[in-house]
Order: sequence, then C-alpha cells, then structure tokens
Amino acid sequence: MKILVINAGSSSVKYQLFDMTNETVLAKGICERIGNPVTGIFKHKVPGREDYKVEVPLKTHSEAIQLIVDTLVSEKLGVIKSMKEIDAVGHRVLHGGEKFSGSVLIDENVIKAIEDCCELGPLHNPHNLTGIHACEEIIGNVPQVAVFDTGFHQTMPDYAYMYALPYEYYEKYKIRRYGFHGTSHRYVSMRAADMLSSLGKKPEDLKIITCHLGNGSSITAIKDGRVIDTSMGFTPQEGVCMGTRSGSIDATIVPYIAAKENLTPAECEKMLNKKSGLLGISGASSDCRDIEDAAANGDVRASLALNVLCYGIKKIVGSYTAALGGVDLIIFTGGIGENSASTRFGVCQGLEYLGVDFDKDVNETIHGKDAFISKPSSKVKVCVIPTNEELVIARDTMNIVKNLK
Repeated sequence: MKILVINAGSSSVKYQLFDMTNETVLAKGICERIGNPVTGIFKHKVPGREDYKVEVPLKTHSEAIQLIVDTLVSEKLGVIKSMKEIDAVGHRVLHGGEKFSGSVLIDENVIKAIEDCCELGPLHNPHNLTGIHACEEIIGNVPQVAVFDTGFHQTMPDYAYMYALPYEYYEKYKIRRYGFHGTSHRYVSMRAADMLSSLGKKPEDLKIITCHLGNGSSITAIKDGRVIDTSMGFTPQEGVCMGTRSGSIDATIVPYIAAKENLTPAECEKMLNKKSGLLGISGASSDCRDIEDAAANGDVRASLALNVLCYGIKKIVGSYTAALGGVDLIIFTGGIGENSASTRFGVCQGLEYLGVDFDKDVNETIHGKDAFISKPSSKVKVCVIPTNEELVIARDTMNIVKNLK
C-alpha cells in the first residue's frame, strides 16, 4: 500500500510518499512561498538520487499539490507510474477540539467539524482544509484521513485540562487545555517503549516525559500510554520559552504592557507569539544554534536565554514527575532536542535526585539518532529519539483505509 502524507501550512505544503510494505519513503519534499508575488520554491528528494530544487510560481495550494502530483509521476523525477498507485492520502490537521481523540476517515461531517475548529486553530486549520480540498480536486476519489495534533492529548483528565476561569467560558467557548505536537509525542513514546522492552520494561507500565523541543516546544506526561498532562494549552503559546513565543507568563503582564505601549489586542498577540521567547531575551535570533554560538562568544543575553529555556523545561519535568508518581524515561526530540547536546545537559543537570545518571560524554556525540544518553546503571533512563510524525500519519491512514476494501 502506498500512502501520500500531506502537511499544508499557511504558505507551504510538505509531502512524503510511503511504501507501507516496509515503511520506506519513496519521495519527499516541500513547496514553499505559496502565494509569494515573486516566486515559490519546490524541493523534491528521492533516496539514492540527486536532490531536485527549482523556483516556480505557486499562486495557490492547489497549484502546489498539482506540482507534487505531476512530479511523483513524471518520467524523470517520479517514483510511480500513475496516481492510481496511491491508495490513500493522510493529512496533518492541527486542531480537532474535543470532537476527535483519534484519526478519522475524512467525509463531509469531518470537514464540517474541522471547519468548526478553525476558530481554535485559525493559523493552521484553514490551510489544512485547503490541502484536503486540493487533494480531492486533483487526485480524485481516493480515501483521505485526518490525523490531529490535538488527538493524542484527549486522554487528559478534566482537572489537568481545565483552567480556573469562570466555568461558563468553557461551556460557551470550549476554553481549556488542548495540547499540540500530539503525533510527535505519540511516535517517540511508542518508539521508546520498544527500546525499553529489551530491558524488561513493559510499555503499559511506563511513566514517560517527552520533551519536543524546537522553534515550538511542548512537554508531555504519559502514563501507561495515555497523556495525563501537557505544557501547551488552549493555543501553542503556553508552556516553556520557545523560539519567538514567550511561553507561560503572568496574564496581567499583557494589559499592563498594552496600557504602557498603547498596544491593541492583535499587537499584544503578535508581541507574545512573534517577538518574545529566545528572540525576545537574546535580541539576536530565535534559532537555538545561533544563540548557542553567541553564548559561546560571551554574549550575556544569549546565555540568559538558554538558561531560561533549560530552567523552564527542568521545572516542568519535575512537576510532571510528581504528577506521574515517578518517571521511568525522559525523551528528547524535535530540532533542539535531537541536536542540542548543551540543552539536554542543561535540563538534566541537577536531576540526580530523581535517579538520572547522565552520560555527558555520550550526550556530546548524539545528533539526530536513537540513543540512550544516560548511563546503563541510571534508574531513570534518558534518551534521544528523532521524531517521525509523517510515519505516524501514514500508519494511521493505512490502518483506517485497509478495512474499506
């Protein structure tokens, strides 16, 4: 079975084509700068071949998906003879609200439900829908599946997802903690359970804390395979300090700054989401690599930004250990989690009281591959697992559509 995975963003469409016989990637790529008045960029990669990149006008998402389809079947760049070889399309959808706790076959009712959640995910859901409609128009009558970022977190108990606001706001507007990066947290926790099974640990008995660290970061507490808490909330703004997002702050700071700076609500939101976080503190960059370089060269604000990040993650790890009643495994994933040895060390330094025996030497050698970075004798295991959200989407899509024939 061949599954095409689509991740449609505001100005981009990422894709991967899987052969699910052995879960190999046949091709992957991205259309960027969709709607740019000058030109777009198309990148296409096939294992064992030279990467392909071209500038091309991309006015709409439909044009981008048409380009992807044409490339996949082209004589020179393609990997399949016709689109009839594609058995289904899996879509990443940001927000499913309270309606979806798992992945679903897309029909008119599901599309309506995703539309209803656009208010909760205004920056993503409309573009996810555009990708769904474009595939329907271009690829035709092929089953499509929606895989929700929020779905994995729907096992949280009410006392974990509820905010201490007037209850009527939950009833009227569904204001609650939803959590995000669900497919990433699900993948790495399942992969870790496989890794620990060789050490005599049963997946259903594990207490896991997953740290997805990147430009957007979230931390999740997982007990017996079910999420009990997660750091992102009603929106991806809440939680730890991120690339350009402030993370959790005293809510009264917002109207205070608004009054001092004469800012509108929209301007306040932009300040919190686009001008804060690592960028706001360092004043230099939102990229952790740039900030680490600056800190190494003596930049005090860059060092402060990194300390704020590591300290914030460490606090959440400690609180989630209490919520879980202990912890068996701490996982690092995402661009920072997979590649920043200094961030991993900064988080784990001082966690010896939990039973973490961190291996600093091994940690320095690990970049983007599965590996334990705690010593074999460590009571609490620490590991790095590169995330693979696209594979989760492909697996869910296959499991749903294989029963349709």
